Amino acid sequence: MLLLIGAVLAASIVVALGAARTGLPVLVAFLGLGMLLGSDGPGGVDFDDAELAREVGIVGLALILYEGGLQTSWRRLRRVAAPAALLSTVGVVVSALLGGAAAHVLFELTWREAILLGAVVASTDAAAVFATLRFTHIRRGLARTLEAESGGNDPMAIALTLGLIAWIERPDSYGLDDLTLLLVQQLGLGLVVGVALGVAAAWVFGRLPHSIGAFAPVASVAAAALSFGAADVIGGSGFLAVYLVGLAVGSTPSRYRRQLVAFHEGLAFLAQVALFVVLGLLVFPSELPEVALPGLALALLLMLVVRPTAVFVATALNAFDNRERALLGWAGLRGAVPIVLATFVLSSSVVEANTIFNAVFFVVVVSAIVQGTTLEWIAGRLGLLAPAPPAHQSPLEVDPRSKLDLIDFAVAADHAIAGASVREVGLPRSAIIAVVGRGDESIPPRGSTVIEPGDLLFVLAPRERRQDVEDVFARWRRRV
Repeated sequence: MLLLIGAVLAASIVVALGAARTGLPVLVAFLGLGMLLGSDGPGGVDFDDAELAREVGIVGLALILYEGGLQTSWRRLRRVAAPAALLSTVGVVVSALLGGAAAHVLFELTWREAILLGAVVASTDAAAVFATLRFTHIRRGLARTLEAESGGNDPMAIALTLGLIAWIERPDSYGLDDLTLLLVQQLGLGLVVGVALGVAAAWVFGRLPHSIGAFAPVASVAAAALSFGAADVIGGSGFLAVYLVGLAVGSTPSRYRRQLVAFHEGLAFLAQVALFVVLGLLVFPSELPEVALPGLALALLLMLVVRPTAVFVATALNAFDNRERALLGWAGLRGAVPIVLATFVLSSSVVEANTIFNAVFFVVVVSAIVQGTTLEWIAGRLGLLAPAPPAHQSPLEVDPRSKLDLIDFAVAADHAIAGASVREVGLPRSAIIAVVGRGDESIPPRGSTVIEPGDLLFVLAPRERRQDVEDVFARWRRRV
């Protein structure tokens, strides 16, 4: 078993490297790896346990959402909280209804089954959105709206999916009022648990003693597991709770923040490998041709009609112009969430479960390839890319005979570090921000100094630690 796990993980690294070099979305690459390992591929692994795939998907999504919350902070999201909340609720409902109408025409599904398919593909995917936004130059406000929406719309789609499955399975004892109650219960209790445990987690991580600093990742995993489990046990959304707790921990100034971010990046990558490979194993290529044409048609309708309409409806009262709404509409990337929700259907007694699962596979693959690879190009055509930061003259000189390097970093408007304070930057202990260049000024930084877009940071560090500083710069450049 350990040999098999090691071989799959090694293969996933090779696949990820190949995907990065060719521009293929990692999601699609990992799904392909799972399909190659499956019974219809050369791997010959016979796997059809939808219930196990569902459990793996739930754990993987929880870890991905927690890492996404950890990478940002409430300060960066609060300005986009209102439009993101509307996209996560109203947008999901509109997408489910319109997607269901399209599915009813394209597939031989009843109205309830069609709307169930619409609900399954209604939410954007956190893993796909987080991964895409980190390497694009979309304006900060739009990127943060998409990030907040992708973290918040999963609970809504999951609650809709569970409610519709129950309605189909028990049509005589379950109705629209039960579905509405389930939505309120899931979102309300998930919000309460997430906020309460988020406050507790922020208090703990802000005071974690140095003597047990090595256990900070253990405490972080415990916070994620407790938040998800507590919400789920009382009937709330564990996904909403775990994202909010991750957001709280990520917003807390702590000496362990850099350590936690690095740890959870690796854990989230491992979760993506496990999640997508297992889901790829569940896909049987021999069953795909019969739903290929309607599946592709549904994918195109979701990209070109359903998602843009849902965005326009959900943001009608927000201060977005038509170009921004068009980009938000195109950025509705589907990924792991719809496939995991499809495993919910697959493990139920819904008659057309296999058709729904295979249709979702086409939607996800087309969305990842088409939308994921063209998002920045579309943003450029719409004039919604962030401008490059202005150049600055260095205010310092370092004696070349010393063992110190002066490294500069230009802060763009959509970098993760924009809006953070100096004490939150996560540099190695031996490195400091010596000067902040801002316009024509040179500012000696304090811990409370807030880093603004356009700043040029001059970091003083020992020469042998330069690579460590460059690694931190890579995290600063991530788009949020």
